[in-house]
Amino acid sequence: MCEGLYRELKKEDGSAEVVAIKVLKETASKQAEEDFMREVEIMSAFRHENILSLLGIVLKEASSRPWMVFEFMPHGDLAEVLRSNSRQFWKPVPGLKSLTKDCLLKIALQVAGGMKYLAAQRFVHNDLACRNCLVGSELTVKIADFGMSRDIYTCDYYRIGGSKPVPLRWMSPESVMYRRFTLESDVWSYGVVLWEIYSFGKQPYYGLSNEEVVKMILQGIMLIPPDGCPSFICDLMRACWKSEPKDRIKFPDIYDQLKKSWKETEANRSVDQRKPLPNDGQLKSETADVDRGLPCPRPPLFPISPLFQTEYADMLDADNYLAPQTTQVNEYIQPLPD
Repeated sequence: MCEGLYRELKKEDGSAEVVAIKVLKETASKQAEEDFMREVEIMSAFRHENILSLLGIVLKEASSRPWMVFEFMPHGDLAEVLRSNSRQFWKPVPGLKSLTKDCLLKIALQVAGGMKYLAAQRFVHNDLACRNCLVGSELTVKIADFGMSRDIYTCDYYRIGGSKPVPLRWMSPESVMYRRFTLESDVWSYGVVLWEIYSFGKQPYYGLSNEEVVKMILQGIMLIPPDGCPSFICDLMRACWKSEPKDRIKFPDIYDQLKKSWKETEANRSVDQRKPLPNDGQLKSETADVDRGLPCPRPPLFPISPLFQTEYADMLDADNYLAPQTTQVNEYIQPLPD
């Protein structure tokens, strides 16, 4: 549907800025043109730190293809960044550190922040997924692709009953059944995005055909949280996947829960950083008793099993500690030949 490229543009002060350009292919359908212009109209109204910024549009001639000019996100889409940090496909991403659990939480929080903003605008995304989020410097994440771009990840879309392709594996039951897309169905998709994040970019329901996925969604069989996923993230996924749309958690509540967890993480990190390292004075005071020939404190006393006392009674001292046994030096040391 669209082609993407990046170029350098000159700012008013003469400096260069790298931007991303999205342009319709010459073979684009009428539906693609409508989606493109709709995306222009939508994105020109959005202003949020976790929504990709549309810098402008270029219309040269009435017959030429319009350009959308976006801010440039150097690390590409989030799905690829996650996969590059997975065990199976690990590959260093230049300019980004390896993703830790704190990094995954930061990503989830940013996507929730962007969706909270969109929900406040009463805007339904319809296609929330990691492939449609872009990654910039310092692990900045921004939601993009409001025109249902499908070229790169065609395997993530499925045509049901002759309709246009849809992102089946991210869809709620009511979206699959009735093509009903709402703020609540976006919440469902966000739960799948959480699963993507904590599985390091695996395809939801991987190993299953699209027909099998349809049956699972309609039968209420949910994705299993990835191994090692924090319990509160697992709970958040389940809160997104309530069968009744009205029972699902709202984006402001999702954001608040993640923000609280992020603050706790930062507080714990700050405490760890403030812990003083032992200085020379402390080390000297701790070794002073040894220097004066005084006995070192014993470790805490643990109960000794009767069996141990029976078998090794002659090796224990009065306090039931294992006493060192002397050994003849020549049993394990051989003198060097002259």
